[in-house]
Amino acid sequence: MAEWKNLVSMFYSQADRMGEKPFIWSKVDGSYKSLSWKEAAYQITTLSSSLKNLGIQSGDRVFLCAESRPEWIISNIAIMALGGITVPAYTTNTVEDHHHILSDSGSKIAIVSKSTLANRIITAANKTDTVETVIVMEPLEGEDSGNIQMVNWADAMKPHSDLSSNIDERISGISRDDTAVIIYTSGTGGAPKGVMLAHKSIIHNCVAARNLLTSFGLEDEVFLSFLPLSHSYEYTGGQFFPISIGAQVYFAEGVEQLRTNLTEAKPTLMTAVPRLYESMHARIVRGVDQAGGLKAKLFKLALTLGEKKLDENNKLTFIEKLLDSVVEKLVRKKVRNTFGGRLKALVSGGAPLNLDIGIFFSALGLKLLQGYGQTESAPIISANPPEKIKLHSVGPPVSNTEVKIADDGEILVRGDLVMQGYWRNETATKEAIKDGWLHTGDVGKIDSDGYIEITDRKKDIIVNSGGDNVSPQRVEGFLTLQPEIEQAIVYGDKRPHLVALLVPGVEHATDWAHKNGLSDNLSDLIENKEFIKTLDSAVARVNSELGVIEQVRRFALTSESFSVENEQMTPTLKVRRHVIGQIYKEKFESMYN
Repeated sequence: MAEWKNLVSMFYSQADRMGEKPFIWSKVDGSYKSLSWKEAAYQITTLSSSLKNLGIQSGDRVFLCAESRPEWIISNIAIMALGGITVPAYTTNTVEDHHHILSDSGSKIAIVSKSTLANRIITAANKTDTVETVIVMEPLEGEDSGNIQMVNWADAMKPHSDLSSNIDERISGISRDDTAVIIYTSGTGGAPKGVMLAHKSIIHNCVAARNLLTSFGLEDEVFLSFLPLSHSYEYTGGQFFPISIGAQVYFAEGVEQLRTNLTEAKPTLMTAVPRLYESMHARIVRGVDQAGGLKAKLFKLALTLGEKKLDENNKLTFIEKLLDSVVEKLVRKKVRNTFGGRLKALVSGGAPLNLDIGIFFSALGLKLLQGYGQTESAPIISANPPEKIKLHSVGPPVSNTEVKIADDGEILVRGDLVMQGYWRNETATKEAIKDGWLHTGDVGKIDSDGYIEITDRKKDIIVNSGGDNVSPQRVEGFLTLQPEIEQAIVYGDKRPHLVALLVPGVEHATDWAHKNGLSDNLSDLIENKEFIKTLDSAVARVNSELGVIEQVRRFALTSESFSVENEQMTPTLKVRRHVIGQIYKEKFESMYN
């Protein structure tokens, strides 16, 4: 792996080796269809030639916005094959978001998917001075493109006379130090900044991931890609890492179809954010509760014995070993089959994983490897190795990565994985990288085994009026484990105590309403005093497990979930605290009166 000069040569060398074997799987007319490595290589070469004819040269930026699909990967590598720089964007972005990224990056060409998405991007592109052409993967239906040249994907994929001319020479001219991609941060606070990542940064992550998972053998691997490819986690972990080991990639259709997609793809590896695992946990628990009886008792026994096996100092008795073999067949195997039956590991990253969620899946016999990173590190900094998992930590630094803790507790990182800087933002770059060390903005410590434990983000830490530091993510994690609570935001900076804004669990609300002969309209229920008492009980349970300064003294309810659509969450399901804080400012303040 280390001999690869750039990401493009990495792909072509794997395509030569894999040939007609399946590479990318996507849904076509209701069933998964594959694109072979050889066909993908041909399409990349073809599109690269078209982009060259459209004027793309080394160093030019090309905007890319589409759902996860084969054309996304084809476009990304085709851009790089010219020495160009890909600028990915989320499909959920507004016109203003697209305009900011297009303008800030100075993109010359935009590649987009369907008409509804293209309309927003064309509107944004016409407000810029740089965008000349938009390539659309699906035919447009007579929309006004203004001053923008429109090119259909089918036309861009027509063979050219110079299809293979100088392709090897162009690729060999791309240095490991050249910028491969500019990924704009999802903006949990403030305007997104463009993170410049070199080819060597992503190659570093691919090598590190392989070294981490080498005990699995990494042969004939199958990935189920769930997160947007525009996010750094999936950009590397769901795209280039699979390429680096010659793996197959299935694209999931969405959270509602995930269970079906898991049984169809039968993945061996899957990467996702904690929010997805929390959702899976809630569905499994609810299904068991609804079944009740013997099934519920066996499930609880499987968890109890599984948790005991996780404790190195707590061995199973002879009787417990017999019972464990029973629940292994009757419970754990069935749970694993819902994930396709071949999973070697679930990998969690992008945000802190609640310890109870990690214990839950591990007790059911699923390896859950929590990692840590950020866009500025391409993104993987550390991860738990399969041989020694510490569920409360994010594992030791991955290979060829230096990590140290600053005097104020901030985690600092150095190595090829560190970004080149923020695009056209020297001030922010100097704040983030000092003497070669990336200042992550995360607070943590390193234990005696070299494993990193994250406390919180520096900017997210609540400092109450008594000067005590409180981790909001820790408290929110406990709150959302309660079946009565779907989402939670904790507030209390410079205040005497914590308060919270809660979104009730829809299923809990529905069940309660039906039992009490009421409408399950959530807007009405959050005004019902008896319903509020159920949330009060949930908060009381959480407070009983927390220290005094972490306890939530008062709470308010809202019937509107925090979501990507209302811009209260990022596309990778992180809450935008500053947005929610502004929207519910009066409600938060009223809880202190």
